[in-house]
Amino acid sequence: MSDRTRVLVVDDQPLIRHSLRLVIDGAPDLTVVGEADTGATAVAQAARLRPDVVLMDIRMPDGDGIDATRGIVADPALAGTRVLVLSMFELDEHVHAALRAGASGFLLKDAEPERLVDAVRRTRAGESLFAPSILQRLVAHYLDRSGPARPARGPDVLTERETEVLTQVGRGLSNDEIGTALTISRGTVKSHIGSLLAKLHARDRAQLVIAAYEHGLVGSAGDALSAPGS
Repeated sequence: MSDRTRVLVVDDQPLIRHSLRLVIDGAPDLTVVGEADTGATAVAQAARLRPDVVLMDIRMPDGDGIDATRGIVADPALAGTRVLVLSMFELDEHVHAALRAGASGFLLKDAEPERLVDAVRRTRAGESLFAPSILQRLVAHYLDRSGPARPARGPDVLTERETEVLTQVGRGLSNDEIGTALTISRGTVKSHIGSLLAKLHARDRAQLVIAAYEHGLVGSAGDALSAPGS
């Protein structure tokens, strides 16, 4: 089907690639279009196949997943490709490096198959996706770095409604959940997200999440973890 989300699976272990393929191909709206076992191959395959989502391992030979993510994000021809990092580890340096490289989310490999499928769908839709424990550490990192708590205040370029939407994004809510929380339609949420991306010069939703932290719109790690689907 032409409307299926096209996925590139990147991992240096054949068994893991095979397992991920089975999970992805088992979903009616997803399909694996290729595989790669090194960072360099991942960049080459992404350029050739132009997938919608890349499931990216971190520790690989010949260029790790962070370098590969950076290479994919830097390619103008792959502006529509999103990278979802998969790792056995939730080390802070991996999370921060992946986000700096342009990844749209970070998920642990022990996630349930249903959560992986949902993560691919949300990543394709432009929604950031973090494992709850990783989101907690990410929030704590930015709160600690910012020093004393600041009054919550959105960027000056945003409207009041856009600030409200940015706050919900920072809490990890999906578009549907934001619509319910603010009593607006899903289409209106998507319109506001598009405006936020443009005004804040953000590549994707993950960068909006960080912006929400940096502007004090998310007051604690508990705020983010209380959100369903985070």
